[in-house]
Amino acid sequence: MKHLARLIATAGLAGALVAGLGVAPVAAAGSPAVGHVYVDNNTAGRNTIAGFDRHADGSLTTLAGSPFDAGGAGTGSPFGSAGGLQRTTDGRYLLATDPGSDEISVLKVKADGSLKLVEVDSSNGRTPVSIATNGNLVYVANTGAGGSNYTGFHLNDGGHLTPIADSTFPLPDNALPGNVLISPDGRRLVATRVGPNAGPSYLDGFRVGRDGRLTAAPGSPFAAQRIGPFGSSFSPTNPDQLFVSNAHDGAGNGSVSVYVVAADGTLTAISGSPFADSQTAPCWVAVSPTGNALFAINTGSSSISRYSIAGDGTLSLVGSTTFNSPTGLRPFDATITADGRYLYVVDAGAVKVSAFAIDGTSVTELAGSPVAIQGGGAPFGIVVD
Repeated sequence: MKHLARLIATAGLAGALVAGLGVAPVAAAGSPAVGHVYVDNNTAGRNTIAGFDRHADGSLTTLAGSPFDAGGAGTGSPFGSAGGLQRTTDGRYLLATDPGSDEISVLKVKADGSLKLVEVDSSNGRTPVSIATNGNLVYVANTGAGGSNYTGFHLNDGGHLTPIADSTFPLPDNALPGNVLISPDGRRLVATRVGPNAGPSYLDGFRVGRDGRLTAAPGSPFAAQRIGPFGSSFSPTNPDQLFVSNAHDGAGNGSVSVYVVAADGTLTAISGSPFADSQTAPCWVAVSPTGNALFAINTGSSSISRYSIAGDGTLSLVGSTTFNSPTGLRPFDATITADGRYLYVVDAGAVKVSAFAIDGTSVTELAGSPVAIQGGGAPFGIVVD
């Protein structure tokens, strides 16, 4: 996490902030919105969430009223993590991390896609960076010194969070968690410890009890296969398969690991893992809804590595696609539409969102991409509906 902040500090934030004040290009005349895209702006002082109408051709236009008040505070500086903004399972709420104020914001998604702030709560730690949700269960990864942990909450129908007693799992200050996520069946939680630039790096595995509390898997934390495990994703078609990007092995040495996650949270790498990425700093991964394709977002080389996924999770690298305008982008978190047709990437350096059409394992950046983020400070975290 801190390595990314240092790396990106020289990316020319002043110019990026000016660019972020632009207006998203207009979609085809009369084109209705078929969904929305939201970004955690991570603005200093008062954090906001940017919203876009998403059109059938994949294009984005700024949602009326955007950006929306998130109540807490961002850091105002690019901040590397995955899952900093999440949508609840029922689609009724967004949960946003406010790393500058050690808080979590809950926002209601209204019928027109606009957002209404419900409440702001303590993250029960320092510098929250990632959120995992499943049903009414919420877990947050905090990474700040003296308050680094995973901690749980229950979210009620009204959008209010209640801390789960005895759910906090403390972490060492050098763990630097990058991503926390709950398996599709809600029974396991996995998180990445990015760790120091030179390692060691680990992954945590837990069984989730009926009360929402965690039981660490035997042998957890597990040594990562490579330095800097970062973005991760469960397969949408096989809840036992976990994909994890490895970001810190140096220029051209990125890779993606594939693990089988047992019922108790134990992680076992599959044969052949990790799989070469041949790019630099793959920090985020997105898997197609069919479970047949994986896209690794390479922050260090402003490219997307494209893999096919076999039934057993084995990855085959198809190739890499460079962003149309890679200079200063710093591509971060990514999300794919439910129909698998479009991929969106939040760009922290240029304060924009890049949009790609997906065809199998191929991606093509759309005309007009990237699109400026209204009110964006140093955005991270992106969701789509």
